[in-house]
Amino acid sequence: MDVLDVGRIVVGLVLLVAGGEFLVRGASALARRVGISSLVVGLTVVSAATSAPELAVTVGAVLRDEPGLAVGNVVGSNIVNVLFILGLSALVIPLAVKQRLVRFDVPLMVALSVGTLLVSLDGRISAVDGLILFLAVVAHTVLTVVISRRETKVSAPAGGPAGSSPAPDVAGAGEESPPTSIGRSLLLVALGIALLVAGATLLVEGAVNIATTLGVSSLVVGLTVVAVGTSLPELATSIIAVRRGERDLAVGNVVGSNIFNIGVVLGLPALLAGDGIPVASAAVAFDIPVMLAAALALLPIAFTGFAVARWEGALFVALYLAYTGYVVLAATAHDALEGFTAVMAWFVLPLIAVTLVAFTSYEIGLGKGRREVDRTTNSP
Repeated sequence: MDVLDVGRIVVGLVLLVAGGEFLVRGASALARRVGISSLVVGLTVVSAATSAPELAVTVGAVLRDEPGLAVGNVVGSNIVNVLFILGLSALVIPLAVKQRLVRFDVPLMVALSVGTLLVSLDGRISAVDGLILFLAVVAHTVLTVVISRRETKVSAPAGGPAGSSPAPDVAGAGEESPPTSIGRSLLLVALGIALLVAGATLLVEGAVNIATTLGVSSLVVGLTVVAVGTSLPELATSIIAVRRGERDLAVGNVVGSNIFNIGVVLGLPALLAGDGIPVASAAVAFDIPVMLAAALALLPIAFTGFAVARWEGALFVALYLAYTGYVVLAATAHDALEGFTAVMAWFVLPLIAVTLVAFTSYEIGLGKGRREVDRTTNSP
């Protein structure tokens, strides 16, 4: 292990934290100035910005003829985003989930995950497949901005003149004075993006050097080290956003990043490569289905109470650690793999499934009870 690589990792982490702080400050101020919600900013500007390292790594991997690293980076990053980043963010403070996210954005994330699995079944994501994935993200971005502007105009009579900025939803934001100008907000966003990309690049370079010295395959490196490294901008941004009270931005950042990763980070290189990107059979058989399962796991949690509670965040983090443990054990052909797989398949996963069904049923029943009470209270 080279000391220089360890230094890259440490400096990269420092730059990631600083970049996340600048990006959240600039993005939330820009949202208030332009008159769109923090959720929309998280789904578009912030998600695209924090996915820049994934895009750089994937394009570089395709150019270096390392498709395993390219696919592993995107699939692993999406798993990290939902299970690890959203889970850690919920552990800091329970996350509120807007209805539009549940009705539109999360289903699209699930649909794109299903689409990724389907187009990978033949062992290759072709240029046509990449074009379809890319156009889906373009359509999502346009619809997101149009719907947000329309909702802002509709709500304007109740909160002020059309086009006025909505009141900030950050705790203590009312003390901010004067409001940040658009130019300063854009400068903060640009500075945040630059620091995030630089930090992720240093960290990934150091981590990949250490991993490759241990003889780990490019797919496994992409699924674990590179996936976590390139997802650190999302982690830094989400945690800082949550601590500043911008819970919409945190959730929108994760969902938007996953949509962006599939449509642009994976779709665009497949489109530009001409003959597409080869997909390893191991990724089709296990890792892409896990990515789809992680996306599906967000649906019932978001639907029940429109929130991600702390215990749900803890469950997500535990599932990610279990997945990573399996990938590492399988890659190293460790003797503990058979026992680990048996425990997960016959005890842990069934227990998690029963717990999710029980809590989901409880939340649904609780919601029905509240609606009945409201109906009884409001009836003449």
